[in-house]
Amino acid sequence: MIKVITSAERHTSERGWIHSEFSFSFADYDDPSNAHFGCLLAHNDNQLGPKQGFKKHPHHDLEIVSYVISGTLEHDDDMGNTTQLEAGTVQVMSAGTGINHSEKNPSEEEPVRFLQMWFLPSEPGLEPTWKSSVYSKADRTNKLVPVVSGRSHQEGGALSIQQDVDIYLPILETGHEFVFPQQEHRRTYLFLISGHLEIGCNDGTFQLEPGDAARIHNSCDLHIKGTSSEGQAEFVLVDIP
Repeated sequence: MIKVITSAERHTSERGWIHSEFSFSFADYDDPSNAHFGCLLAHNDNQLGPKQGFKKHPHHDLEIVSYVISGTLEHDDDMGNTTQLEAGTVQVMSAGTGINHSEKNPSEEEPVRFLQMWFLPSEPGLEPTWKSSVYSKADRTNKLVPVVSGRSHQEGGALSIQQDVDIYLPILETGHEFVFPQQEHRRTYLFLISGHLEIGCNDGTFQLEPGDAARIHNSCDLHIKGTSSEGQAEFVLVDIP
């Protein structure tokens, strides 16, 4: 089954200092019928204004993955990690038994746009960890290689996560196509950041525009084709138990 959620169907949260689009129940958006997709609890598309951000706050027993689309995001936590994450950076924070962190936009002029996804960990009470890595456009163009992985077949260069998921961040040129073989009893979550995609499976063919997402729970070969007139489509693909 493929369920497409359009960009307009997301919940919009506007607080002045931050603009967010929530794909699942989060903060002021409470919808019990849209609480999660497998172990994926949250997927937020955030834009922080200049010199704005989240003050230091706690988390526990969560796997938090962030991807900086544009601008710069400044991370600070109580494990001693302080860094500025440029566009193209993926950050994985395993909150485990507890971690305090802040995320801010250090720029005086430019906003920062970043995606954040929350996953349930494989088990509670794990040791907190933090890590990040930059993935260039060249390394991701027309390639389907995990940037985050918690599975035993973890490939070189992928950040580890305490859950049985793989996260991909491909850039697909127009006319290029991936075939992603879905395994039985697993789910696939796809979110289109920019450009246009055509996806197809047993349920038929669907056209995706920026901000659209697909929730797929089907054992089939998922066909993903770039259809952007501007030449490229960037998207997130998550393989979930």
